[in-house]
Amino acid sequence: MPVIIDWTSAFLLGSCMVGIIRIIIGPTSADRLTALNLVGSQVIALLVVTAFRAGSPVYLDVAMVYSVFGFLGVLAITRYLSKRSNSK
Repeated sequence: MPVIIDWTSAFLLGSCMVGIIRIIIGPTSADRLTALNLVGSQVIALLVVTAFRAGSPVYLDVAMVYSVFGFLGVLAITRYLSKRSNSK
């Protein structure tokens, strides 16, 4: 079982790296926003895997709070981008 958890963690970290690269070179704001949402979801998944590995439910609480703030952040960025595109 620990081998599966290690492989899962490695896959999630690799996926985060791909998302970060997309955030850096994304040609449009929509690409960057989608990549940011992807990275946020991968971090939440890493926190859940870490909670399972450590046997500590505290990481699950952190994951829940992180997901709420991530959702609110995406809403705020989307609202900002929509107002910016409407003003042009």
